[in-house]
Amino acid sequence: MKMRFLALLLLAGCVSKPVPPSWQTNAHDAIGAFTDAYLSGDTRVADAEFGRARLAASSTGRADEVAQVELVRCAAQAASLVFEGCPGFAGVSVDATAAQSAYAAYLDGRWQGLKPELLPEQHAAVVRGGQIAEVRDPLARLVAVGAAFKAQRLAPGDINVAVDAASAQGWRRPLLTWLGVAAKRAEAVGDTAQLERIRRRIELTSAGPAPAAHK
Repeated sequence: MKMRFLALLLLAGCVSKPVPPSWQTNAHDAIGAFTDAYLSGDTRVADAEFGRARLAASSTGRADEVAQVELVRCAAQAASLVFEGCPGFAGVSVDATAAQSAYAAYLDGRWQGLKPELLPEQHAAVVRGGQIAEVRDPLARLVAVGAAFKAQRLAPGDINVAVDAASAQGWRRPLLTWLGVAAKRAEAVGDTAQLERIRRRIELTSAGPAPAAHK
C-alpha cells in the first residue's frame, strides 16, 4: 500500500511539471528539422522548417528569441562555409543580447576584441587558442572550423577535422564543401595522389541527389 501511495505521489509530480509553451516546442522541433535538412543538402525542406521556427519565435514579440533562431541558421551556414552576413540576425541585432551579438561576431570571423566569456564554452575555448578537434559536439566542431576559416585562423589539420565530422554524421552539404577545400590544398602543395583520392570521394558523395544551392 505504501509503495502504491509513493507511485501516486511520483505520478502527481510528473503531471504537475510545467508544460513548455507551444511556441517553444514548435520552434525547437522546427529548428532541429531545419538543421538536419540544411546539412543534408535539402534546401527546400530547410527553408520551410526555418520559416516555421522563425514564425513560432516571432509570436513572442521578443527580438532575442528571433535572434536565437537566426543564429542557428547562421551557424549551419558557417559550418558549410556559406557566409552571407547573417541578414536575418542583423535585422533584430539592435535588441539582441550581448552573448548573441558576440556569437554573431564569432561566426563572422570578427574575433579581434571578442570577449570569449560571452561565447558558449566550447567556442570560447577555440577563441582562446584551444584545439578545434577537442570540441566534442560534431556540429559545434564544424561551426568552429567555419568560424576559424572566416577569421583566417584555420590550421591545416582543421580541414581534416571538418571533413571527418561531416562524414561521420552523413552531412553532405558541409562534407562536399570541405572536401573541396581539401582538394584545393592538395592541389596547391602538388600532392596529386591525395588530390585524386579527394576527387573520387567528392564524386562518390555527389552520387546521390545533389544538394540544392542555398538561396
